[in-house]
Amino acid sequence: MKKTFYLGFIGLLLFEIANVYFIMPMPGSQRMNSIDLAYFLYSWRWLFRTVFAFLLLVGLFKTKWKRRWTILIPLILLAIVIYMANFRMAADAMFKQPETIVLSTAKTNMVDSNRLVIGVVNNGAAKAYPIRFLGYHHFVYDSIGGKDILVTYCTVCRTGRVFDPMVNGKREKFRLVGMDHFNAMLEDATTKSWWRQSTGEAIAGKLKGTKLNEIFSTQTTLAKWLQLYPTSLIMQADIKSAEKYDTTYKYEDGKSKSKLTGTDSLSWKDKSWVIGVKADNNYKAFDWNELKQKKIIQAKIGSNNAIVILAMDGKSFFAFENPFNATADFKNDTLQLAEKKYKLNGQGIDTSYNLKPLRAYQEFWHSWQTFQPNTLK
Repeated sequence: MKKTFYLGFIGLLLFEIANVYFIMPMPGSQRMNSIDLAYFLYSWRWLFRTVFAFLLLVGLFKTKWKRRWTILIPLILLAIVIYMANFRMAADAMFKQPETIVLSTAKTNMVDSNRLVIGVVNNGAAKAYPIRFLGYHHFVYDSIGGKDILVTYCTVCRTGRVFDPMVNGKREKFRLVGMDHFNAMLEDATTKSWWRQSTGEAIAGKLKGTKLNEIFSTQTTLAKWLQLYPTSLIMQADIKSAEKYDTTYKYEDGKSKSKLTGTDSLSWKDKSWVIGVKADNNYKAFDWNELKQKKIIQAKIGSNNAIVILAMDGKSFFAFENPFNATADFKNDTLQLAEKKYKLNGQGIDTSYNLKPLRAYQEFWHSWQTFQPNTLK
């Protein structure tokens, strides 16, 4: 019966470790195509736990131990592993979402204007969500212009995305479950499917292959956002999470030395910054260093002529279709195209015509090429 005890002990110990290993950033775990195995283990976790716990208990009480105190060592070790795996290292235990979001006008705002934000506009309403807060929470719920939104951010991929949380006609509730290929994963409460943050696609579970509808968003500094949308509301710090927020600018400015969230200042390295742009179903990555130098890049993305610009603050970027197939000029945060001038958000200054914005994201190169494998550069 001793063998039964140790079989249950080792089985339960390895299971609890494996259940966390495949969905958290541990050595080697995020470079494997192991999502199906991870989901299988997670889905059947109570069956595995029951079987191994049963073996452990049978072996424990049916064995005549010469020194009963010796069994305390494996039991204490097992208890520590179970506690760490489920209450300390679990993603939703490490990162909490605010119960409610506090929003302020520019007049009462307490967020530094140099901070980066994910901005959203809908039905004439504008809101800004500081990356400093999103980086810890990973996602927050809100509504804008009468529409529910799910605002997400993954610091390990440097990906900001906004989605419609409606799934099969229902406003879905999500929780942070872990990560896959260094990208945050969310689990829906209804089907327990796992959703990839960078694409909004369910990659495991009953809804595998389903995609959340993405809502257009823009990453800028708060100062630049308020220049464009002065009546915008701004998300404020959650009091309960205040001590968890990054107090420096290292991550946002690319000066972090962290292995997971640090930036490589060279071009086209795993942790280099790119601006990924989507035009129809075509994708193209632009080197951040080149954009910093040129301030404006014109390129073809599929059949679309595209323009990517970097504002004078060196942080805020925008991308548009170029319907005129003409050479653009960009000075003092004003875009000139076909003898007409446009603001940073594409709104016409001396024309009623507005440029069509393209989805553009600042992202680590390893993330963009992993989740948009057909991208051009």
